[in-house]
Amino acid sequence: VQLQASGGGLVQAGASLRLSCLASGLSFTMRTMAWFRQAPGKEREFVVDISWSGSNTDYLDSVKGRFTISRDTAENILYLQMNNLKTDDTAVYFCAASKLFGSRSEIEYWGRGTQVTVSS
Repeated sequence: VQLQASGGGLVQAGASLRLSCLASGLSFTMRTMAWFRQAPGKEREFVVDISWSGSNTDYLDSVKGRFTISRDTAENILYLQMNNLKTDDTAVYFCAASKLFGSRSEIEYWGRGTQVTVSS
């Protein structure tokens, strides 16, 4: 199993970025997929997830209304559209997959992160 995140970069506050996570060796329809992030000097935190059915999503309060998770089950790509970025969003972003039919508290696979830096 591989999770390969991309799309990070350096942007100014208010800008948008779209992160992608290409997954190989697993099916999105059998696992909860999630994005986490880790800011410098802080613990990794949950950002958003999408259930294995695709019918439920859950967002960190501070990103609600600005971030949107989506997935392409045919191409096995997970997306994170991030709008109106703030300096507090600066972090390394990781995609993750739960165990079979699990939840975000049961992460089995982690991808390598992609750096998002938001300048003021």
